[in-house]
Amino acid sequence: MSEHGENLFKALADRQRRKILEMLRRGELAAGDIASALELAPATVSHHLAKLKAANLVRTRRAGQQRIYALNVSVVEEALLLIAGLLKSEKEHEQ
Repeated sequence: MSEHGENLFKALADRQRRKILEMLRRGELAAGDIASALELAPATVSHHLAKLKAANLVRTRRAGQQRIYALNVSVVEEALLLIAGLLKSEKEHEQ
C-alpha cells in the first residue's frame, strides 16, 4: 500500500477524527468551532486536523486570523472506493 494509503487509514482509525470529518461533511468550520463542539482542547483539535490534512482528507483556507477547514470530497470518495475494493477482494478470497 502506498504511503498516502497508509496515512489515509491511520487518519480514519481515530474516532475523534471521524467525528471531525462528519462535522465537515455538513460544511466548512473554523478549528475553534470544532474544538467547542467536540469539547476538546484547541491543541488536540489542531493535532487531529493536521493528521487529516496530511492524509489530504481536509483542505484549509485563511479567513482573517482563523483557519477554515472543509472536507476534501474527492479524496473521501477515493478512500471509499479503495475500501470497497478491499472488501470485494476479501469476499472473493473467501469463496
